[in-house]
Amino acid sequence: MSVNGARRGMFGVTGSGDTTGYGRLVRLIPLANNVSRPLGGYFDDVVDTLEAALGEDGYAESIERVVVYRDELTLEVDRTQLPAVAQALRDDPGLRFELCLGVSGVHYPEDTGRELHAVYPLMSITHNRRIRVEVATPDADPHIPSLYGVYPTVDWHERETYDFFGIIFDGHPALTRIEMPDDWVGHPQRKDYPLGGIAVQYHGAEIPPPDQRRAYN
Repeated sequence: MSVNGARRGMFGVTGSGDTTGYGRLVRLIPLANNVSRPLGGYFDDVVDTLEAALGEDGYAESIERVVVYRDELTLEVDRTQLPAVAQALRDDPGLRFELCLGVSGVHYPEDTGRELHAVYPLMSITHNRRIRVEVATPDADPHIPSLYGVYPTVDWHERETYDFFGIIFDGHPALTRIEMPDDWVGHPQRKDYPLGGIAVQYHGAEIPPPDQRRAYN
């Protein structure tokens, strides 16, 4: 297995108190490789149909990598081509991925130039198939086109990903925070975000911030 690094602790954060009890945990980060044919199952049919829908040149411009990992198909898409790829996946009769199940943000600080990722799990109700679409964007320019015009149900999911990871979805009708207060500074689910620093009141008691509690490592 090829790896692109190791993650230490539960969240990969350093420089703050660890109250999880997993401070000595070391996890290797597998490197997803571009796979070759045959992909297996219905994956070949999905990729062939998408290539026909986009055209050979359009497919080459849009699809950066095709990854099969743990029996899941992931299409890594150039961020500028995301709406066109999503439109083809939704509308082509041989694909018909009508349902976007959400948007997940991921932060890879060591993936230089591709630090922020957005992952879209798609489902075809017509063909009973599932795939994932993944888009990477640099931390210095965290912009990805919104899929609200293709999948309107991503409205709140894109807002949550923006709130927690700082990915800006261009074209979203109301890209505002959905969990944190409007004046909150930072994006709490990034790997470089500190674990503690805020005291909490609970049932009249003052609970110290996590970085001032007992560490278990």
